[in-house]
Amino acid sequence: MALLGASSAAFAQAGVSSRALDSTAPPTTRAALAKAEPVLAKHAMVVSAQHLASEVGVQILKDGGNAIDAAVAVGYALAVVHPCCGNIGGGGFMMVHLADGKNLFLDFREKAPGKASPTMFQDDNGTVIKPRSTQTYQAVGIPGTVMGLEAARVKYGTMSRKQLMQPAIDLARKGYELQQGDINILHTRSDDFAKHPNVAKIFLNNGKPYQVGDTLKQPQLAKTLSLIEKDGPKAFYRGPIAHQLVMASIEHGGLLSMQDFADYSVQWDEPVSCKYRDYTIVSTPPPSSGGVTVCETLQILDPYPLEKWGYGSVQSVHTIAEAERRAFADRNTYLGDPAFVKNPIATLLSADHAEALRSTIEDDKATPSSEIKGNLATDEGQHTTHFSIVDAKGNAVSVTFTINYLFGIGQIAGDTGFFLNNEMDDFTSKPGVPNSFGLVQGKANQIEPGKRPLSSMSPTLVMRDGKLWMVTGSPGGSTIITTVLQSFLNVAAFGMNMQQSVNAPRMHMQWLPDVIMTEPGLLTPAVKAQLEDMGHHFHERSSWGADEAILINPQTGMLEGANDRRRPSGLAAGY
Repeated sequence: MALLGASSAAFAQAGVSSRALDSTAPPTTRAALAKAEPVLAKHAMVVSAQHLASEVGVQILKDGGNAIDAAVAVGYALAVVHPCCGNIGGGGFMMVHLADGKNLFLDFREKAPGKASPTMFQDDNGTVIKPRSTQTYQAVGIPGTVMGLEAARVKYGTMSRKQLMQPAIDLARKGYELQQGDINILHTRSDDFAKHPNVAKIFLNNGKPYQVGDTLKQPQLAKTLSLIEKDGPKAFYRGPIAHQLVMASIEHGGLLSMQDFADYSVQWDEPVSCKYRDYTIVSTPPPSSGGVTVCETLQILDPYPLEKWGYGSVQSVHTIAEAERRAFADRNTYLGDPAFVKNPIATLLSADHAEALRSTIEDDKATPSSEIKGNLATDEGQHTTHFSIVDAKGNAVSVTFTINYLFGIGQIAGDTGFFLNNEMDDFTSKPGVPNSFGLVQGKANQIEPGKRPLSSMSPTLVMRDGKLWMVTGSPGGSTIITTVLQSFLNVAAFGMNMQQSVNAPRMHMQWLPDVIMTEPGLLTPAVKAQLEDMGHHFHERSSWGADEAILINPQTGMLEGANDRRRPSGLAAGY
């Protein structure tokens, strides 16, 4: 696919790695989009990227568990049946809505090892050595998923760890039949699996890629999960699992230590919230950049008549791209782990700041990204999966967790059975140098010991008239933010149902590179030509993201579940 305009070289240089962003799904058409309908349920709903994990969650809800219980069970199940992305070797964020109206944020993002340093991915001349942050043990951050899921279960769950983990253990031990959607993702890294005997033993079938209908068994992972079920996080952070991870890291030149695992912690915090018309968006605070960037973009867009302009029109695409351009410039300049940097959230989300940015948007001309900078102070000169759950009592959980690339570094420590993350690439390897998602970031997100890398993960809740209205989120690195934004706007502004919203062709603008990434079907040739005449540049990519969303229809009270068409093995299921 050709790149258009003067920024094509920049995008090629900072382009998104195929390992970092899954593009295995075929494009859709406007005709197919018009026919898309969500799954309906009266009481409860689970939507995830793998059908077996969704079924596990529904069964937990039917057995009397709440949304938090189901989230723990789904999280562990995805670690088995969606190994590219579901994980115990990475970390993530959880948004919780309780039936009493309270909203909470749980941060179980990975942390940098104690031996990490700002220049660890640079050579002696200050040049970034890219493979270090994506393909080696130096790329591995301290995983948070096991402690995060247990923290949620202990605080708000109602069922035992054994009840919630046994389905995942059974799936790992007995195996499960692979569908085409599973095979599509496994085949993206088959050549890499072959490089490591302990990986090939599990994820290749006698040395050859798995095919549809084959059964994938993971006895090593079953053993690891059984240890966690028996002894809880202690087994992972202070016991035999941590020991294997550290020994493998030492053997392969990594930085992990037993002290790093012993020091790891998760944190409950207040979500970020903002208004858009009569909706309240409740999302993730730093170290996620997602909630702030989604909200800042919506603050800029609020006065514009998107409803009148329509989906995929010249004016709506132009205005949304310009708002994203400005919000991402702020995101990449100012945000970082709040334990290390001061995040100016109130200023970024203020009406004055939105108006100042809005005043720089021209109706008929694209603003070159070179003319946009984070403007609060002087210039300093993810792979992932998501699931959404609503239970019969009105509790809801939105979870996005990740190992960054598809299958992380593509390596497994010893016989632990799970892939290790390459989350350290989410840090700024060097200010001004793009990461794997093309993001050009500043010193606020530089590498420091014990620091959590800035993330784009954006599990999000939307309230309307004080009641839960939508649960949404997606994988996709920096594209997560724009995917979540569009899943909301497609319903709130463009009148789509929930299934149409998550299936609709997407656009993404992240400030640098100065290119709008689009999926086929978003722009007609005439619209694209007009936008190019206005100064916009485009790069077409077949697909990205996988929004797994639920809408609570205020007229009918029914739950509308939508599994993204980009995850054909996923499922929206309820009762």
